[in-house]
Amino acid sequence: MEPEAQPLVSVITPVYNGEEFLIQCIESVLAQSYQNWDYLIVNNCSTDRTLEIAQEYAARNPRIRVHSNQRFASVIENHNISLRQISPQSKYCKVVFADDWLFPNCLMEMVKVAELYASVGIVGAYGLDGKEVLWQGLDYPSTFVSGPELCRTTLLGGPYVFGTPTSLLIRSDLIRARKPFYNEANLHADNEACYDILQHADFGFVYQILTFSRPRPGSNTATARDLESYVLGNLSAIITHGPAFLSSQEYELRREQWLKQYYQVLAKSFLRVRDKKFWEFHRARIDGLGYPLNQARLAKAVVRELFESLTRPRDVLDGILSWWPRALSRVRIKRTQ
Repeated sequence: MEPEAQPLVSVITPVYNGEEFLIQCIESVLAQSYQNWDYLIVNNCSTDRTLEIAQEYAARNPRIRVHSNQRFASVIENHNISLRQISPQSKYCKVVFADDWLFPNCLMEMVKVAELYASVGIVGAYGLDGKEVLWQGLDYPSTFVSGPELCRTTLLGGPYVFGTPTSLLIRSDLIRARKPFYNEANLHADNEACYDILQHADFGFVYQILTFSRPRPGSNTATARDLESYVLGNLSAIITHGPAFLSSQEYELRREQWLKQYYQVLAKSFLRVRDKKFWEFHRARIDGLGYPLNQARLAKAVVRELFESLTRPRDVLDGILSWWPRALSRVRIKRTQ
């Protein structure tokens, strides 16, 4: 793609205390073979050298801008703040988190696919997470799939290709049309946004590893793992988007399957004596979906889990070892109150 034919891509990096890897992230944007981009770094009240690093690069390159929040924002709120500031002239938007980086041909290959199909709203690709290749692709060698068809296939348990914001290119007009872009009440807001967009747009895919990600303490991913919210996220997707893409019979079946898996997660968490924060989170989210926590169903799931654990003595031992320190700490807290 010749430089004069390249549409503008707005690259954004929302960041909080990212000094350890921010330079590598910025350098990966500067190293892109694609030339028509601008770059916004949104500093979320960092207390390390994040702002200083960003400002040093902005002083040397006019295509880099820096925005500093006046107050600290939650993770997803900061993503929305960042997306609201993409260039009005941009045709596409590319997120890259401060702990991540882009391979040199990332923008070029993603824009190529997007430009092939006018109806494509999102382009995905494989990503590298440490040493592991992530995300599944479309049916090779197809680089295009209807958005509603992809959503239907995904909800029925097909390949998951949505990835994370770092692994996606999104059409800017679709970002501008959603205010806010991400649902700040949903830990899996990026997944929700894909389903929403693909009701009226299509999906492209590049069969290359184009991004690198690393685990981030305090990130949305880390929080989701700690709260064991992935099954809840899938249940939410079925309840929220299933009626738009599935038949009534398919919807009822998949909803019940995910409800069963969700109560299995809760049962295991009950036996591990999860803290108050965990239960408050799940009770609020499942209530918000219109399915209040069913105590009888949870009790049955706990009994089932106890019965099945008898055939897994190692799991029982691991559970006791993980429960005992928490139980002792609670006893100590009560004694000091």
